[in-house]
Amino acid sequence: MPSLALKKAASNPSAMQRIQGFAPIEDKNAKVLILGSMPGQASLAAGQYYAHRQNTFWRIISELLHVDAAAPYEVKAEALKSAKIALWDVLKSCMREGSLDAMIARDTHIINDFQTFLQTHQKITHIFFNGAKAEEYFMRHVLKNINHNAISFRRLPSTSPAHASMSFAQKLAAWRAIIAPAVVAS
Repeated sequence: MPSLALKKAASNPSAMQRIQGFAPIEDKNAKVLILGSMPGQASLAAGQYYAHRQNTFWRIISELLHVDAAAPYEVKAEALKSAKIALWDVLKSCMREGSLDAMIARDTHIINDFQTFLQTHQKITHIFFNGAKAEEYFMRHVLKNINHNAISFRRLPSTSPAHASMSFAQKLAAWRAIIAPAVVAS
């Protein structure tokens, strides 16, 4: 059943805005692709993935890649690329009020071009989803259109502050899974 806020937004389309995602953080040698759904308001305002100060994504990445968590965004993005990890979102754009995935208006999704991305990043063997919505959108809208025989898929716990049912330590332990595929010899 839709939430009261979603019903209210649906009855007031002017409250929703079409939002555009970001280009991927990528390297041609990437072996791992991490996918979110769509950047939240803090990220859109900053022009950076996972910019909300309570989102644990960059804290987790900093721990796993041994990068200073206070380093500039560009340094952390370079650390991902050096570790053969790409970062992107499933959605290229959508209509949404606020930051929550639950507020994305049905049937307003435009999906990123994964066929081209995976053709130009043929070393990707693992796709990890940052939360359930990213996995849901990918499985529903992308999987049938790509050659996925040599790719493994795994949902990780969302790093969003809205997903507070897990501790940081639990999330970090689950996210360690992204490291092994990235360091396996070519």
